[in-house]
Amino acid sequence: MKLGHVFAAAAVAAALVLTGAPAAIGAERKPSVSVIASGLDNPRGIAVGKGGWLYVAEAGRGGDGPCIDGPEGDRQCLGDSAALTAVPPRLDRYAKPHRVITGLPSLANEDGGSAIGLHDISPAGTGLVATIGGAFNLETRELLGAGGRLMGHVVALRPGVRAGAVKPIADLNAYEARKNPDQGDPGSAVDSNPYGILATPFGAFATDAGGNDLLRVGKRGKVSTVATFPARLVTAPPIPDLPPQIPMQAVPTSVTWGPDGALYVGELTGFPFQKGAARVWRIVPGKAPTVYATGFTNIVDLAFDRRGRLLVLQISKEGLLAGDPNGALIRVDKRGGERTELAAGRLTAPGGVVVGGDGAIYVTNKSIVAGGGEVLRIRA
Repeated sequence: MKLGHVFAAAAVAAALVLTGAPAAIGAERKPSVSVIASGLDNPRGIAVGKGGWLYVAEAGRGGDGPCIDGPEGDRQCLGDSAALTAVPPRLDRYAKPHRVITGLPSLANEDGGSAIGLHDISPAGTGLVATIGGAFNLETRELLGAGGRLMGHVVALRPGVRAGAVKPIADLNAYEARKNPDQGDPGSAVDSNPYGILATPFGAFATDAGGNDLLRVGKRGKVSTVATFPARLVTAPPIPDLPPQIPMQAVPTSVTWGPDGALYVGELTGFPFQKGAARVWRIVPGKAPTVYATGFTNIVDLAFDRRGRLLVLQISKEGLLAGDPNGALIRVDKRGGERTELAAGRLTAPGGVVVGGDGAIYVTNKSIVAGGGEVLRIRA
């Protein structure tokens, strides 16, 4: 089971969000946490732009377009509700959060939650590069019609430009159909859901959470495989007709540069979303990936703070099948590896993390809820 299936599993957590589930017990040290934007539709990746402005990828709330059966049998319908939102560093009467690019494809459940759409963003020159998730395979995308043609793509975004604000760069759904880089793994199938993105001078690196790989995307759209992440056999949950052990997919969701110049990739892991099973990989292109850190749960994003400490964002603290909406932000000490949970009890199914120029940590929160998403500023 891969990331296209994550938000269906997370629908249980979303239901708890909407009914006001109790927060987790606080950490030993309480940082300052404030809400600087709200009312967002399934907010995911977040990036820092010029002047300290933040850009937020909203996956949207679906719509009344063509519908498909989701991985868990849920009905997901297409709309053009995904968007790029700008959030000012300081809110006042003249500067407020506002959408700067709209009309992007979004697949979501009937209530608009657990959307698949604009997933991640990364600053590039005067604009950004981004991933639009789905559509899992070319056959599914064909069913969605013209409105779904940008799903499964890496795109360029140019806020403030009316014509040509969105430009496709690379079709990762098509690359998965041709190559299926993890095809030797147990449980592998043609399945593509672009997620994490990192701009570079030559183009970008992107994680395909469905394809279980890290891809290099050139400026002219050439795609190549940098690394694949293997499935692991794990004990199956007590569900009828399942064998004693099943393959758990890696599901890479995030990619970032480390202070050492290497790439770091976080994995969410697929079904059964085991607690403590997610890993952080270190990758030097041209060399085999190595496991950098273990013991996390359902990683959805990574960042490094100004002191070079790794920040690991977990969409779920207990595992996506636990029915607990609480997420976690874990800081890993650069030297001894000591781990500290930041803003414990304040994160509900978070989606993205970035460190601002002011040193504050910004997190998208309630990332699987339509109209209830937030951006939090955390000063640890």
